[in-house]
Amino acid sequence: MATLPRAAPPTPAALLPLPHAAPPPLLAGRAAAARRSRLRARGPSAAARRSWVVASSSSSSRAVLGGVARREAPAAPQKPTQQAADLNHILSERGACGVGFVANLKNVPSFNIVCDALLALGCMEHRGGCGADNDSGDGAGLMSAIPWDLFDDWANKQGLAPFDRRNTGVGMVFLPQDEKSIEEAKAATEKVFVDEGLEVIGWRPVPFNVSVVGRNAKETMPNIQQIFVKVAKEDNADDIERELYISRKLIERAAKSFSWADELYFCSLSNRTIVYKGMLRSEVLGQFYLDLQNELYKSPFAIYHRRYSTNTSPRWPLAQPMRLIGHNGEINTIQGNLNWMRSRETTLQSPVWRGREHEIRPFGDPKASDSANLDSIAELLLRSGRSPAEALIILVPEAYKNHPTLSIKYPEVINFYDYYKGQMEAWDGPALLLFSDGRTVGATLDRNGLRPARYWRTSDDFVYVASEVGVIPMDESKVVMKGRLGPGMMITVDLQTGQVLENTEVKKAVALASPYGTWLQERTRSIKPVNFLSSTIMDNETVLRHQQAFGYSSEDVQMVIESMASQGKEPTFCMGDDIPLAVLSQRPHLLYDYFKQRFAQVTNPAIDPLREGLVMSLEVNIGKRGNILEVGPENADQVALSSPVLNEGELETLLKDPKLKPKVLSTYFDIRKGLDGSLDKTIQALCEEADAAVRSGSQLLVLSDRSEAPEPTRPAIPILLAVGAIHQHLIQNGLRMSASIVADTAQCFSTHHFACLIGYGASAVCPYLALETCRQWRLSNKTVNLMRNGKMPTVTIEQAQRNFTKAVKSGLLKILSKMGISLLSSYCGAQIFEIYGLGQEVVDLAFCGSVSKIGGLTLDELGRETLSFWVKAFSEDTAKRLENFGFIQSRPGGEYHANNPEMTKLLHKAIREKRDNAYTVYQQHLASRPVNVLRDLLELKSDRAPIPIGKVEPATSIVERFCTGGMSLGAISRETHESIAIAMNRIGGKSNSGEGGEDPIRWNPLTDVVDGYSPTLPHLKGLQNGDTATSAIKQVASGRFGVTPTFLVNADQIEIKIAQGAKPGEGGQLPGKKVSAYIARLRNSKPGVPLISPPPHHDIYSIEDLAQLIYDLHQINPKAKVSVKLVSEAGIGTVASGVSKGNADIIQISGHDGGTGASPISSIKHAGGPWELGLTETNQTLIQNGLRERVVLRVDGGFRSGQDVLMAAAMGADEYGFGSVAMIATGCVMARICHTNNCPVGVASQREELRARFPGVPGDLVNYFLFVAEEVRAALAQLGYEKLDDIIGRTDLLKPKHVSLVKTQHIDLGYLLSNAGLPEWSSSQIRSQDVHTNGPVLDETILADPEIADAIVNEKEVSKAFQIYNVDRAVCGRVAGVIAKKYGDRGFAGHLNITFNGSAGQSFGCFLTPGMNIRLVGEANDYVGKGMAGGELVVVPVDKTGFVPEDATIVGNTCLYGATGGQVFVRGKAGERFAVRNSLCQAVVEGTGDHCCEYMTGGCVVVLGKAGRNVAAGMTGGLAYILDEDDTLLPKVNKEIVKMQRVNAPAGQMQLKSLIEAYVEKTGSEKGATILREWEAYLPLFWQLVPPSEEDSPEACAEFERVLAKQATTQLSAK
Repeated sequence: MATLPRAAPPTPAALLPLPHAAPPPLLAGRAAAARRSRLRARGPSAAARRSWVVASSSSSSRAVLGGVARREAPAAPQKPTQQAADLNHILSERGACGVGFVANLKNVPSFNIVCDALLALGCMEHRGGCGADNDSGDGAGLMSAIPWDLFDDWANKQGLAPFDRRNTGVGMVFLPQDEKSIEEAKAATEKVFVDEGLEVIGWRPVPFNVSVVGRNAKETMPNIQQIFVKVAKEDNADDIERELYISRKLIERAAKSFSWADELYFCSLSNRTIVYKGMLRSEVLGQFYLDLQNELYKSPFAIYHRRYSTNTSPRWPLAQPMRLIGHNGEINTIQGNLNWMRSRETTLQSPVWRGREHEIRPFGDPKASDSANLDSIAELLLRSGRSPAEALIILVPEAYKNHPTLSIKYPEVINFYDYYKGQMEAWDGPALLLFSDGRTVGATLDRNGLRPARYWRTSDDFVYVASEVGVIPMDESKVVMKGRLGPGMMITVDLQTGQVLENTEVKKAVALASPYGTWLQERTRSIKPVNFLSSTIMDNETVLRHQQAFGYSSEDVQMVIESMASQGKEPTFCMGDDIPLAVLSQRPHLLYDYFKQRFAQVTNPAIDPLREGLVMSLEVNIGKRGNILEVGPENADQVALSSPVLNEGELETLLKDPKLKPKVLSTYFDIRKGLDGSLDKTIQALCEEADAAVRSGSQLLVLSDRSEAPEPTRPAIPILLAVGAIHQHLIQNGLRMSASIVADTAQCFSTHHFACLIGYGASAVCPYLALETCRQWRLSNKTVNLMRNGKMPTVTIEQAQRNFTKAVKSGLLKILSKMGISLLSSYCGAQIFEIYGLGQEVVDLAFCGSVSKIGGLTLDELGRETLSFWVKAFSEDTAKRLENFGFIQSRPGGEYHANNPEMTKLLHKAIREKRDNAYTVYQQHLASRPVNVLRDLLELKSDRAPIPIGKVEPATSIVERFCTGGMSLGAISRETHESIAIAMNRIGGKSNSGEGGEDPIRWNPLTDVVDGYSPTLPHLKGLQNGDTATSAIKQVASGRFGVTPTFLVNADQIEIKIAQGAKPGEGGQLPGKKVSAYIARLRNSKPGVPLISPPPHHDIYSIEDLAQLIYDLHQINPKAKVSVKLVSEAGIGTVASGVSKGNADIIQISGHDGGTGASPISSIKHAGGPWELGLTETNQTLIQNGLRERVVLRVDGGFRSGQDVLMAAAMGADEYGFGSVAMIATGCVMARICHTNNCPVGVASQREELRARFPGVPGDLVNYFLFVAEEVRAALAQLGYEKLDDIIGRTDLLKPKHVSLVKTQHIDLGYLLSNAGLPEWSSSQIRSQDVHTNGPVLDETILADPEIADAIVNEKEVSKAFQIYNVDRAVCGRVAGVIAKKYGDRGFAGHLNITFNGSAGQSFGCFLTPGMNIRLVGEANDYVGKGMAGGELVVVPVDKTGFVPEDATIVGNTCLYGATGGQVFVRGKAGERFAVRNSLCQAVVEGTGDHCCEYMTGGCVVVLGKAGRNVAAGMTGGLAYILDEDDTLLPKVNKEIVKMQRVNAPAGQMQLKSLIEAYVEKTGSEKGATILREWEAYLPLFWQLVPPSEEDSPEACAEFERVLAKQATTQLSAK
């Protein structure tokens, strides 16, 4: 197949002389081959490819960046008001990457260092992304010291004197493209320098080779020049840097009045460092900039960076490194961080600026990337006198609370963190940060360790840090130290002294600079917990009246508040959210219901609040925040709260604090003069009152809706509106840092309410009515009787309130963790929400910067809705009990539910009778329903005359586009799961396995059916010969349950579940009573033990890790398309672009209304968005970026009819998913008790007696889908179209329907109706393209070896050796796939003994099967042994090393994720999350990072050295043995589930010893040999970690024989 014509680049080897070793010829060749294959990996023909690439280029140059329009008009003069950061700007730029640095400890500049950095960069190409032309990189760059020799040589040729190296600044400048603008930009730049008293020496055009630039990048390529200026007036090096910084800020400001303002950009302007970067691929950077090939370019260090922008319109300035840092990661709290920085601008002062602070504002820019903003704040701190290390420790603090090492050895570091906790909210999110100011080079990792970072040091004084090992050829005998950065760790190299400081040394030095501990002791007050009230304050009638006025329903009280008070946790529910969006509903809703929580997907991971809570904190400080640029005791003058949930006593304590000068603001509005305008007027007055209070010294504003007696004409302002409005007002007036906001409110009882209040600016909340409701419930006769009769656990009145607040706190942690945020202080004011149904005036007033795509209620309409609750408390016929709105449970007279009993009955009737007119009745029922979802506001129009239905494509081809939802076997019964699969296979659609594996008995067609029954599947009826019960789509979710090599190779498609509509950003849960023996066997777990799937983060931390997982799956099964399941939210188009560049074949968009077997109520109700918006955004963003042809778009969420299919098609979807409705079609009656295991018709139960009632047969579902397809055909005929293809993406066929909504007529559907054009290919062409490939891979070379091929076919033994490099990823995966396809997981009797030499790329040894004995001599990156099912994997360092093997990190993070068998022996240490979700593998390693054995359900792990924090979190099966030589393990073990004991059982001692013996034999480990030699001395130093399910096993139970005998006698006596 032809590839795109392009200038052949010279090979990297030819350009870069390698200092350390001969260049590996294979590397250059294989990297080039991989590049070629990427171009080849797509599409039907080169001609077609070329045409769609060209089409895309014009559209992608249109900025998709939302708000990057050029400013033609001159900028208005600066006002002191600050605007809140706009989420739309932030969402359009996200990314992740590969980074590293090289530094010489003797500070000797050399050209070799630059070559090394460029070579390493070339070996990280796979961590970056490419645009639609497959050639324009998302960005690559290099920061180094200024190459003075090179510049002096240039100056000499120009006839200039050599540069004064002490006083000259060098600027690397991107200038506009056209000549006139270049001259204007240069003149404006020079004018500022001259006005500042600097001498402009000259401009140097930077030499480059444009032929290597990709086409898209060429279109936006700036003119690149360097400017040299002399700073004569300053002598001090720091002052010179400051002067250059001020000059740059003034130039940026001066440029704003020109049309080219956005095109002028300084990559760097410094006397010490310079940055060369661009929109290039890694290997092209050194070919593009000719300077980087010049041997005069010498530097003692270099930082390099390869960008993977999730948005495909990367820009030249956003390539990295930035001016100070290179950032691999994502800042999740960016919106809050920018808002707080804006608020700070007026208070930032430091003598070093000599009164010029106002000239260097603003400090953040929402239109730049998160990395650029972090860089600019770090740079501000640096230029204000902080060291780079201190700046980053302040901005990205580690998880220091309860840290065993810090609290014992380094209390001063904890004091430092505590001091800054109240000054600067953490910039939170996964991040590896490299930084340099020219004197120090360093690297630091985020608090959760969610990016790989390895470092090594050589005997010839070089230090290297990189995202991966193996990026630079290395003489291993010179390596004296090999390590990795763990969570929150830092390493710095002082170039002037040659010192290398590791983590605690750096932090200790920074922390000892000021007496932080003394200041905290003297100035910071912390509130002591105050006891809860022990009796009610209001009588029952008053409580009821308050509840009615503030919008409580009986469901809120019974299902939410009372359930939290009795159990101390959030209530769980099931199915999805099938009621109308709040704005479409005919019933009044609380303001909170218009907000949906945002969540992490792909670009950054969710955190696990259950098992990794140690990185999280709900602490918050109250009071004025001082000037961050100055250090002093007054900044510590604050009140520290341990959580934002206050009871009445704690609020009282705050109100009595004299230093805070609290001011209580009452939040009522007066409607005596009419409702219209009254809410607005009152809020303006409230803001003015708050403003005045803060200006007169108040540091605490308490917004309160408490009153002695509520009045009918004075309703309470919704507290969220009041908090948001005052928060925004204070930001805009520069006062926000001076005071904290606390809400004292009746209108806050669910975790979502607390999250909204905190997210929009409240620091704490006192939910007085919810606490009163808890007290009233506890004292009610009903509760007292239930407790007395033992039907409910007994709790005291105080305990009930404590339980409620405990549930709120854990719910808050969960909401933070969904977005990947670990600290409440970073969540406060971060506005991590989307709005559905509020108009722009409401958003601008109180929620400025939040996305509200469909508009909605005005302030007056919101006032009306508030009033409709309020009047209920005062009407004559006030009910004596709370109304049930029916928002959660469907009930007659309550809110409309789409899955209602009538709909269920009509559907069952239609499919069981198989009559068209019965289906028509079902259709009419749906057509006449109240407006429920956004698509109900639209209808189809046509530009054609109707055609006869006979001309329309047949139903059989339409049903092939249908899929069913990913429902796991376990959540639903075997009968339901298999019936759905059989039905989908009959019609050529696709069913989805869900999480939890699949029984191999289902993979073969049935041949033994008689009268609809088959002995193979005896529990099913209505079968036919030729049926298969296999799920065409096999799901890989975060729990990896049941994911074995054979499971994967038997898939037609493999779905990676990133998020689920009913609970995006969270893991799954299968209650223990649903884990039957059969389910446990499929999932490699223990019967009766509950199974929790972690949130999706372990090997999908970031976009490049997701790309790696896609690569792994294509590796083991090259014939299966890989789909990625996302949930709709604003910014999903950006995410989908990244997923498409990651080589996914299919992207699935789920709506927030998807079903679930079990999920917290607040997640079902308050997270995720409607699929109509997500699908529209995804389709249009992909088209604008030229990526739409690469992927099939599938959509699901609340599909019930052909009408839904047509709407989704017009919005751009190729395939359609049906979830709940498919279950209803097979017999579900919507009892909504799936989570209890008591489903009355056996659809969602594992109980045998209930499963026997299962009514469904596969034919029912077949009938349903044929009805839907015929409905689609009829509509197509009516519209005049012959095929579904013809209307896909045709939003021009949609028009608004004339519907009168109860609440507002201000809904804006413009976004859904907008059109970005159509892809070049039809939907059918996109669906029928080949599976994307991984290109040429090392496994193909292995499989092509005749001896290996023979050994696989004839089950022989063979031994071979191969060289391996870090670009060889997922090695052995393809080989394992071939064996698994032929022999299954356990059937191969041959032996492949393969040795690899070198540095292995990610996922080495993934999915190994028995019979594969793999040995790696060298080192490996992340994900070693991922999903392995058998065989043996040995990793050892090379023979002659300069380091001690057991002290060195030799494999990366997250090894053995989801392994189901085999043995792993590693001589050296592993990174974080070793053996996470291991089911049956046995492993021996010499040390691990944090979270070792997390979520393990079986197998055995031996650690012959130190383990990190949080060992065995969530470990429900298997055993771990850990050597504890210095008695430090105890505080590191998470004892929630496992118990620690010495190895006393003889079987346990034997297991441990035999594993160590095998380990020593395979690896030659000296440590292991010593332990065996001195066995008696070492055995007592081992701890055995035992989960409850293993307590009676022979290995764990010292008296096993006695227990066994006792069980036998019990059984005998029972007989």
